[in-house]
Amino acid sequence: MIIGVTGNTGSGKSTVCLMLGKLGAAVVDADKLAHETYSPHSQTWQKLVASFGKSILTDTSEINRRSLGQLVFADPEALTTLNRIVHPAARKLAEEKIRHFQTHGAKVLALEATLLIEAGWLDLVNNIWLVTTPAAIIRRRLHPRFSNEQLTMRLKAQLPVSEKMKYADAVIHNDGDLAQLAAKVSALWQRLKTEEAPRG
Repeated sequence: MIIGVTGNTGSGKSTVCLMLGKLGAAVVDADKLAHETYSPHSQTWQKLVASFGKSILTDTSEINRRSLGQLVFADPEALTTLNRIVHPAARKLAEEKIRHFQTHGAKVLALEATLLIEAGWLDLVNNIWLVTTPAAIIRRRLHPRFSNEQLTMRLKAQLPVSEKMKYADAVIHNDGDLAQLAAKVSALWQRLKTEEAPRG
């Protein structure tokens, strides 16, 4: 069983996956894997530099993710180019991680991916859990990491929650405290385990 945990920036996906990990799930963070593909002189790195120029590099030839983000979230065409380069490489790493955990006996995996739906990765998961949080809480949570303008551009680049709900098997409304969120995750986990339990 693979649970796809998705939601827009700042919704609390990582917290949900941390809770799932404590409940016994293996966790694969697709967003971190995407950043791994940026390693200097990798194939993805070369494509990014060819597409966006050396201005996206630091003095040590690392991809400056903040500079790249400012560039692509202000330009839908540039964002499409970025996703076309990074998504296939990140998916390959995610598939390798999933196989690794399954080979080592993992029964339930949680695949955390902000763009799970947008990237067309639905075939990788059996269940989709959508984490939602009111916009005001997201802005408060991510300040001062992003300015209001930067966060607005990032959120506009993602499917609206109302659209993501059409794909979700479960919606986790993360609008309370951690204890409330943990209770919701635990209830979904128990339901999942009950559905998986053999009948007879």
